[in-house]
Amino acid sequence: MTAITISPLAVPSSLNDEDAADFRLFGELSRQICDEHVGLPDLSPSAAEMLSEWQDATDSLHVGFVARMDGAVAGMVTLAYAQEEGAQTAEFDILVPEAQAGRGVERALLSRAEEDATSRGRSILQTWTLHRPQEQERMLMPTTGWGRIPATPLSDIIEGAGYTLEQVERNSEYDLRSDAADVRRMLADASASAGADYRVLSWTLPTPPELRDGYAAVLARLSTDAPSGDMDFVAEHYDADRVVRRDAMLTSAGQLVSVAAVEHVPTGELVAYNELLIGADRCGVTHQFGTLVASHHRGHRLGMIVKCANLLRWRELVPTSPVVSTFNAEENRPMLDINEAIGFVPVSYSGAWQKRV
Repeated sequence: MTAITISPLAVPSSLNDEDAADFRLFGELSRQICDEHVGLPDLSPSAAEMLSEWQDATDSLHVGFVARMDGAVAGMVTLAYAQEEGAQTAEFDILVPEAQAGRGVERALLSRAEEDATSRGRSILQTWTLHRPQEQERMLMPTTGWGRIPATPLSDIIEGAGYTLEQVERNSEYDLRSDAADVRRMLADASASAGADYRVLSWTLPTPPELRDGYAAVLARLSTDAPSGDMDFVAEHYDADRVVRRDAMLTSAGQLVSVAAVEHVPTGELVAYNELLIGADRCGVTHQFGTLVASHHRGHRLGMIVKCANLLRWRELVPTSPVVSTFNAEENRPMLDINEAIGFVPVSYSGAWQKRV
C-alpha cells in the first residue's frame, strides 16, 4: 500500500510567491470538492479570497496540512481556531477528491487534525459535510430532530470516528433574475408592521466609522443568538477594530459586500443585519454571509426587512449576478419561512458534526 505523507500547508505572502503552489491548489481543491459533493463549486471562495484571513491570526488562527501519495497531493485538511480567551473549539474541513477517496487519506487527515487540535489544548472538535438534496436508503438525523441528510462515505468516516451529527443546515438559492415586485411588496408590508421605531440603514464595506461600534455589537450576537443546536461556539468578541479587520479581509481580493441593517430609533442600537458578498467576478454567485435579528427585537418582521432591503439594493449594485446562496439551520423555521416567502429554494445541505475529547 502506498504510504501517505502529511506536511504543513504553507501560507504565502502572495499567491505569486514560490511557496504559494500548495495554497493555490488548496483553493482549487476546495472548489473541486464542493463540485464533486453537491455540484456547486461556488460554495467555496477562491485562494485569493481566503489568503488574507489565513495571514492574520488576530481573531482566528488558520492552519492546514497536505497529504501526498507518491509525491502527488492526495488531499488536505484545514483547521480554524477562534482566538477568544477560553475558546475550546477546533473547526476543520477534510478535502479529499473523489479520485483519491477510500485510500485511507481521509482517516489520515482526520487523525492529523485531531492531533493538532489536542496539541493546542482544544477539546471540542467540529466539522461539516456536504450533501445532495436526495433521499437514499440510509438517511441521517441530527440531534436537533430537524432535517436529515443522506449518508456519504465521508460522513461514515466521521461518524465512525465518534462524531455526533448535531445539526443540519439547508443551502438555498434565490434567483436574482426573477421579478422583484414581490420583494418590494414584502419590504413595504414588513416596514409598515415594524413601525416608526425601526429604520433601515445600508452601506457598502468598509463600514463607516460612525457605524462600527453598533455593527460590532450586532455581529457579536451571531455567535450567541443564532440557532446552533448542541454545537458549542465561543461567544465572539467584536469591537470597532475587529470590524475594520473583518472589512479588510472580506474585500481583500476585490470582493464587494453590501450590508442592510435595522436601527432601533429610540435607542440608536443596530438590532438586525444582512450581508451579501460577491467575488471579483461580478457575474458569479452572490453569497449571503451573516443575517441576524437580535433576540430582544424579534417579532417585528425585521428579518424580512433586512433581507428584502439588501436584495433590492443588490440588484442595483450587481445586476450581473444570477443567484444568492445562503445557509440556514433547519430548526431556524422563522428565517426559513422568510426565505421561502421571498423565493429561496433548497439546493444542498450540510451536516454539522461534533466530538468532545
